[in-house]
Amino acid sequence: MLRLYAELIRIRFLTMLAYRVNYYSGIIIYGINIGAYYFLWKAIYAGQQNLAGMNVEQMTVYVAIAWMSRAFYFNNIDFEIAQDVREGKVAIEMIRPYHYLSVKTAQAFGEGLFRLLFFAIPGMLLVSLFLPLAFPPSPAAWGVYLVSLLLAFLINTELNLLTGVLTFFFFRNDGMMRAKRVIVDLLSGLILPISFFPGWAQAIMNWLPFQAINYYPSMIFAGAIDPLQAGDVILLQSIWTVGLLLPLTALWRRARRNLVVQGG
Repeated sequence: MLRLYAELIRIRFLTMLAYRVNYYSGIIIYGINIGAYYFLWKAIYAGQQNLAGMNVEQMTVYVAIAWMSRAFYFNNIDFEIAQDVREGKVAIEMIRPYHYLSVKTAQAFGEGLFRLLFFAIPGMLLVSLFLPLAFPPSPAAWGVYLVSLLLAFLINTELNLLTGVLTFFFFRNDGMMRAKRVIVDLLSGLILPISFFPGWAQAIMNWLPFQAINYYPSMIFAGAIDPLQAGDVILLQSIWTVGLLLPLTALWRRARRNLVVQGG
């Protein structure tokens, strides 16, 4: 079974490799985004040494790695599931000898791996030629960041699976999926670091999984979270990864029964 999922990862990776125009244009688009945010935050700091616990150097790294991290954890499997449901393909997928949601996760990982190796890393190296970026100082720091990034991918993928499975009940939930994407980008710290939100908003977001998707890995990379806190952050991400499996499993079981009723 592991060989099957490894092959699915490889196939999605090679499929992404075929679309080279998207690859080159994507690096340029991400570079433009990072440059725009860099000059915006530089103007916001306006000579100040520290804002919301981050200095301008850390903010520069945060902005760059936040967008590059998104290249890895971002995927469209919720829209893929919705399309499979509407076209009836999911009925065939569910009688095959593998777990449908695990297949989608493997495909998403193959896409994310491609984006990391051929999108995020080249983009980061390109941006580092123009912006003053500081990278993690040790292999251990890199390892902690990569673990945090992998957990961020799993959490975001689980949220995508949840919204995708809702198509079994609503048939067309494109608006919900697009709203979810906006919410994730905003509350994960991609657009604005969580530390810049009002205290009451931070208190609410502490009970939500979104900051575990982008804010935590980016803060670890930027050095704004010390090694001791990084362990607590990874533990919290692990809890969210396991915790989101519970509603996902329950909803998937209900969705399978719902599909059988429709077929009947």
